[in-house]
Amino acid sequence: MSAQSTESRPGNQVVRHLLETLRRHPKRVVFTEGEDIRVLEAAARLVREEVVAPILLGNREKIRALAADNGIPLTFIKLIDPPLASDFGLFCQRVENMDRYRSRQLGKADDLVSRPHYFGSLMVQYGQADAIVGGNQAMPASYFRALLHMIKPLPHVPKIFGVTVLIGPHLSNLGSSGILLLADTGLIPTPDIRELATIAVETGKLAQHFLGRNPLVALLSHSTKGSAGTPDAKRVEAATALAQEMARTQFLEIGIEGEIQADVALDPSAAEVKLTAAQARGTADVLVFPNLDAAHISLKLLQHVAGAQNYGQIILGLARPAAQVPRTATAETIFGTAAAVAVEAIKYHELYPNADF
Repeated sequence: MSAQSTESRPGNQVVRHLLETLRRHPKRVVFTEGEDIRVLEAAARLVREEVVAPILLGNREKIRALAADNGIPLTFIKLIDPPLASDFGLFCQRVENMDRYRSRQLGKADDLVSRPHYFGSLMVQYGQADAIVGGNQAMPASYFRALLHMIKPLPHVPKIFGVTVLIGPHLSNLGSSGILLLADTGLIPTPDIRELATIAVETGKLAQHFLGRNPLVALLSHSTKGSAGTPDAKRVEAATALAQEMARTQFLEIGIEGEIQADVALDPSAAEVKLTAAQARGTADVLVFPNLDAAHISLKLLQHVAGAQNYGQIILGLARPAAQVPRTATAETIFGTAAAVAVEAIKYHELYPNADF
């Protein structure tokens, strides 16, 4: 490693910038699975950093005992046991009202609201928390089901999708600022042209908010600018054109490039060889993958082989900020994910001005 310290590398500078932003605008984040030592450690650190007011769902006595056994302070950490909450009856009534407009009933309201994923989603939907984080102990499907049932979708996003934020100060070409956003890393198996284009634009907007500048979005393929004329490459090419048009229509200052290979997107020297001077771009800040297999495999390789630190995934396409962490998440991942989704909450009205809040 060069003489430049890890602490001063661009990726860590971005994390510090996010924390400094949150100190000026702290947010309330609800964790749906609070009976977890990793969540307790992350919540205590968020309080120490003065960036987030954590709300932990679960059995309060179990959480208190777990904290005491591990010497973790619960100062400024709110504990809620959903069935015993003062808002339990109100939330049950709201779920019953929702069911009147559904073609298929979800089940008994009191049974649903007693589940932490559903209770936390209702807290966010009705303004009692600014963002939600879950999935550290549950199967992803059960968490996503609660989000979809309780939080309104954004009408302009065809399907919800996931964005993972990667930080790798020790890695070269990991985004132009030492931070790289990957999408979709967890939900849509094979996005169609409109879905790919929407993923590119929405993730570009999120990157612009995180980085504080105009980002570059790359739609990835096994082909670069027609080098392979396969149907998959043509799908990415068409999605790129649509994403560029969507960005122009919305007056977004986001660079969008595709279809290009991963080395062209990330390594300027490869771009010089494979692109003409007129096509050449800088290092991408966002990678949009052609399918879920490519995205998820790339994420795991960057995390487990290259040693990149992952935060998220942040779930886009909902009218409230939400994030999902894997069951293997470390306390650091949970901490960073909560900070990232809280930063997203700061300007959520600006990111999605047409959302029904």
